[in-house]
Amino acid sequence: MSTIAVDEPTFTIAEVADKTGVSAHALRYYERIGLLDVGRQASGHRRFSEADVDRVVFICRLRATAMPIREIQRYFALVAEGSSTEGDRLALLHEGRVQFTGTPAEAQATKDLLVRQFIEGRSEGPVAAV
Repeated sequence: MSTIAVDEPTFTIAEVADKTGVSAHALRYYERIGLLDVGRQASGHRRFSEADVDRVVFICRLRATAMPIREIQRYFALVAEGSSTEGDRLALLHEGRVQFTGTPAEAQATKDLLVRQFIEGRSEGPVAAV
C-alpha cells in the first residue's frame, strides 16, 4: 500500500470505475493480486492517484491483447526490476499469445501505447508502469 501526497489529486474507487469502465470488484481484484498498489486514507478507504488510473488503463490495454492475467503480472514484475528488463518485456509482448481484439482503432491505440513505452525508454510512469 502506498501513501498519497496531500496535494496530489486522488480518486475514489467509484470514480476510477466510472472513469475507466473497470468495475470496483475488478479494481479490488487487481490490487489483491498485486497489479495495483493503491494508497489509503487514514480511514482505510482507497484513494487512487492519477498514476494508478493510468495503470488501470494500461492493464485494460494489455487485457485487450488477450494477454492472460498471469502474463500481465509477469510483465509488471519485470517493470519493477527496472530498465534492464526491457528486452524481456518486449519479448513477452511479442509472444504468439498476444492478439489484438476490439475495433481496429482500439487495437492501434494499444499498439501505439506499447510502442511508446519502449521508444521513450520509460520504466515508470503512466506509459510503462501502467
